[in-house]
Amino acid sequence: MLSPEEHAPELLEAARKLFAGPCDFMLGVVSMETLPPPDRVEVAFAGRSNVGKSSLVNAITGRKALARTSNTPGRTRELNFFDLGGTLRLVDLPGYGYARASKTDVAAWTGLINDYLRGRVNLRRVCMLIDARHGLKDTDQAIMDMLDVAAVPYQIVFTKADKIKPAEMVMLEKKTAASLANRPAAFPFQRATSSVKSTGLPELRADIAALAIS
Repeated sequence: MLSPEEHAPELLEAARKLFAGPCDFMLGVVSMETLPPPDRVEVAFAGRSNVGKSSLVNAITGRKALARTSNTPGRTRELNFFDLGGTLRLVDLPGYGYARASKTDVAAWTGLINDYLRGRVNLRRVCMLIDARHGLKDTDQAIMDMLDVAAVPYQIVFTKADKIKPAEMVMLEKKTAASLANRPAAFPFQRATSSVKSTGLPELRADIAALAIS
């Protein structure tokens, strides 16, 4: 059986077609009561503010403005749901670690993120986005602790991989793998991606598509 790092050509092509098809913004959610029904697979994108979540969502779907991007960290303040061909949903979560907002608002967003990640029955995977230039931070480790306790599977996805040298990327992957070794909900493989260079995007699409079309 192929490892997730060696997707079969058939899955890569199926994933390409899925992500090249219709993908539409559904709604932005600010409370658990307004979540859409849990009637299809969901894959969430989590990460520190300014890690490039919205840029990655746009890149893997081949759209320029599906997810809102900004140079201002912390601008995404809702759980944004995108319907991918009626097959699955992508969920762009608010960034954690920084926001130009009141402490009350930040606490509310943080609570909403945690409630969603812990209690969404159809959430099949969380893509934990990590800036390749900086690696894992304490705020990332705290989210991973919570996901481990809740037994929610997550996968490390490095963003901005084009910003560091290949040798540095290899060292980062080795260091991160060691950090993940004793985490029960973490996938043992990582993805290095670049929204600018399209590095790793076909493989990430296949990782996600496999959850819905297998």
